[in-house]
Amino acid sequence: MLELKALLLTQGMHGMVSQVEGLAKALKLNFKHQNIKLKPIWNFIPPKFTPISENLLTEKFVCDCKIIISCGRKSVISSIALKKRLKDQIFNIHIQDPKVSFKHFDLIVSPEHDGIKGDNILTTKGSIHYLTKKEITDNSNYLQLDKGKKKIVTFVIGGPNKYYNYSDEQVHYIFNKIKKLFTPDKFKIVVIPSYRTPEEVIKQAFNTFSINHHVVKTVDKKAYLSSLALADFIIITCDSTSMISEAAVTGKPVFAAMMKPRKSIRRFKSFFNQFKQLGILKELNDSVDSWSYDKLDEVNRIAPIIKEKMKLNGII
Repeated sequence: MLELKALLLTQGMHGMVSQVEGLAKALKLNFKHQNIKLKPIWNFIPPKFTPISENLLTEKFVCDCKIIISCGRKSVISSIALKKRLKDQIFNIHIQDPKVSFKHFDLIVSPEHDGIKGDNILTTKGSIHYLTKKEITDNSNYLQLDKGKKKIVTFVIGGPNKYYNYSDEQVHYIFNKIKKLFTPDKFKIVVIPSYRTPEEVIKQAFNTFSINHHVVKTVDKKAYLSSLALADFIIITCDSTSMISEAAVTGKPVFAAMMKPRKSIRRFKSFFNQFKQLGILKELNDSVDSWSYDKLDEVNRIAPIIKEKMKLNGII
């Protein structure tokens, strides 16, 4: 007999884990993570051309949960294969565009900037995530900062992806722009790296900001939460829509530090435009503005809707 808990399928990357775990927590489900690893050849094959089989995994796992929440390309086939085997015994939810027929899932949760529609698709403004206002507040004292009368600027750095390459020139430009704009007489900058931030970029951040500001040199979730709690302003590199979405739960001004893309960024532009219209985001330019907006908490908005769909399917 399957239990009413969630099996979370991802490739283990922070952004994916944040989304699946955030949804499981909002649904008030116990959960366990399963890191999906495909046999080498299937890592290069798009999901729509991949056979639906659990045999494609490098290691088997037991599914003893009624609810499957997946995110990321590699988790698509695993979720579909489990649904094929267990049918109505499970309710499978995929987060983001799965790039396969939507009929394979009971529900798809996708940000509006993905641009997909369907009877079983629930859209959100930005990405859902696992950060909560309470968790941020509870960690506010983790960073012990001597700020005096200065305002705190939290600067969160992402990392290279297929759209942004983090060239030395781009990194140098952004770092120096921030350093000149947020001068040490009025501001204290707290630099927070992410799981995708290259070591050389962290070193460059330390060399640029460490004298008058504060640089966290390792990936530290408590430092990240604390910096969001303490911040008067938040800057996030433009490559991470997930971290911009996380920052929006604070209601504080969020600036996007823009870089030149290496390819078309239609989805990113759609996201930036939406968050600008919501009053959450501005591009970092040559002035420091302050504003407020309604805190964005999409995962808790959609949780009751999902529970109703589960009831209709007889899962709960």
